Amino acid sequence: MASSSSSSSSMTMFVFLLLLQLLAIVPLSSSQSIQTRFYNCVQARYITPVPFSDEFSAPENSSFTTVFESTAQNLRCLLPPVHRPVLIFRPRNESHVQAAVVCAREVGVRLRIRSGGHDYEGISYISTVAAEEFVLMDMSNMRSVSVDIQRRTAWAESGATIGEVYYSISRNTGLFGFPAGVCPTVGFGGHISGGAHGFLLRKYGLGVDNVVDARIVDSHGRILDRAAMGEDVFWAIRGGGGGSYGIVLSWKLNLVPVPRTVTVFNVARTLEQGAVRILNKWQQIADKIDNSLLVRVVAQPASSGNGRTVTTLYQALFLGGADQLLNVMNRTFPELGLTRTDTTEMSWIQSVLYHANFPANSPPENLLRPSSKSYFKAKSDYLTNPVPENVIEPMLRNLLNDDFAMYIFTPYGGQMSRISDAATPYPHRKGVIGEIQYLSFWQDNNPDSATRHTNWIRGAYQFMTPYVSSSPRGAYVNYRDLDLGVNGNNGSGSFGVSYFKNNFRRLVDVKRKFDPDNFFRHEQSIPI
Repeated sequence: MASSSSSSSSMTMFVFLLLLQLLAIVPLSSSQSIQTRFYNCVQARYITPVPFSDEFSAPENSSFTTVFESTAQNLRCLLPPVHRPVLIFRPRNESHVQAAVVCAREVGVRLRIRSGGHDYEGISYISTVAAEEFVLMDMSNMRSVSVDIQRRTAWAESGATIGEVYYSISRNTGLFGFPAGVCPTVGFGGHISGGAHGFLLRKYGLGVDNVVDARIVDSHGRILDRAAMGEDVFWAIRGGGGGSYGIVLSWKLNLVPVPRTVTVFNVARTLEQGAVRILNKWQQIADKIDNSLLVRVVAQPASSGNGRTVTTLYQALFLGGADQLLNVMNRTFPELGLTRTDTTEMSWIQSVLYHANFPANSPPENLLRPSSKSYFKAKSDYLTNPVPENVIEPMLRNLLNDDFAMYIFTPYGGQMSRISDAATPYPHRKGVIGEIQYLSFWQDNNPDSATRHTNWIRGAYQFMTPYVSSSPRGAYVNYRDLDLGVNGNNGSGSFGVSYFKNNFRRLVDVKRKFDPDNFFRHEQSIPI
């Protein structure tokens, strides 16, 4: 097996070097358009040229809008005055990616890399810089997942979705899983690049804590694995955010054991049912309870007999049976009033479908389906101390001032507290009760709607200032927020400190050594 892998790697390098020589005889006329020059350059690297329509799409093509919007999840990011790519390239293999990087340098055009299109600010596929011309590298054709149950590992290409990774694991075993996110349509490449947390984080940490190797194309078009890129770069790409160091082709994952039976519940409590008192208790114990249990809270407006109220939905995954779960809950969180009828036992893969809001008894194939899209704005915070009880009610009632808003409270503790803040770029670990995500959604492209909802979420964020982490105020890079600053503006470093705290300086140092020309960059990439 090792001999076959070595032979394959040697052949890939031979072909790449051969195609580099072929490029030398292909003139790149400055009078040609960027699209033509880039296309011709990439084609010179193919042993078998591919028709333009199969992998490329330019604004003048009828397919462009469909391809461009295909995986863009935040419709807000598609509205003017955003700047779209001059060309979309959908590579099908690693050599295509290598060619694209080298050709982008030759032509003098930027690359932006889209995995699944869930970037909250869309900067994996749009630019906020008017003068920037860029090619969008859409990785959706590179989505294979291979599972090796004997070694308890898997390789997942960056264009795969979380749902495809979960599905592939479940087809091979019912005894292993992977600790990643809840939404199955999120692109795996971008998700892992930012940390990746989900319902298994208290037991197994983040997705990046369970990544053991990767393959990346650097700014010179070379494919590097962990050994070749070095430990500093391998550290940086596991949580330092996407689009800063290179194009990650694939990730090698350590699978984690899960029992045959897990237990879930969704229990709602409104303001009238004691939501304030129960949420206050939750923040006292959520990071300290049994590591096999994660109980997150989703707070949102709801209809009631008297109009509107706020409901807090307690969503849980327990790695064990219902009886054991009830013992844990009665001992540590009796305020919720959980009963046996509130719980459901199922397999781990069924719990993934359950928390993704699929109907009961949905087949795992549902994880492969596309999701609906909306307009939204999001922000994030970290709780390092409980919110005062007298603040919880106005915090919750503020949700009634927006048409469709929510807070999602995700508890930490457990394995998260055992891993050093410096182990990966993701620093929000020990001493963190949990993470808060603020969301506001709307369903029309009216600029007034965008302004109203954005103003609401900024107000909610401002209201929480005294009660969340500070110096710096933390934020989760996978919930990207351009309000925190962008490269090239005064105060541009603030986003880096918010996302990465003391790890930001090391990320910059690695960037300067690995990509000194700052070839891979965007509004919130790691600067040099």
